Amino acid sequence: MSTPPDVTVRPVTPADRPTVERLWLLFRHDLSEFRGQLPNPDGTFRSERLEAAFSGDDDWGAYLFRCGAHPVGFAFVRALTQPTRVLNSFFVVRGARRSGVGMRAVREVVARHPGAWTVAFQDDNPRAVRFWRRVGEAIAPGAWEEERRPVPGKPGLAPDVWVSFRCPGP
Repeated sequence: MSTPPDVTVRPVTPADRPTVERLWLLFRHDLSEFRGQLPNPDGTFRSERLEAAFSGDDDWGAYLFRCGAHPVGFAFVRALTQPTRVLNSFFVVRGARRSGVGMRAVREVVARHPGAWTVAFQDDNPRAVRFWRRVGEAIAPGAWEEERRPVPGKPGLAPDVWVSFRCPGP
């Protein structure tokens, strides 16, 4: 395996919002394949999580990933003040996938908030299934768990898959 590219992971600032909004559209477009969601009439997708990530709420954190000058992804974390943090949204642009960017970024985000973590994804997204299982094993070898949970308020959808693990402190 080649050396992963140099990835910078840092908390977002208000100045990053236009960049993250553009990445958000790419993220939601990717996910639309697995939930059959169409854009809003104006070409955007629902953005409650994006709004929450930029709200200034202490329970949320948002991170931007860069390779040099290029924005390559983001992570939104919620429940930062709770016993279990939730990696709410995680995205790496297609041109940077399978290069180690995602694993480096998720390790860095999780390490900033040691403790229990959980992340949801869809079974019908095979890349996400492989990635999040690798993350669980990399961060908590042999000590991560996977379960299926119904999507709240959406009984017609297949359950989400949740991977849970603990990130040790410093």
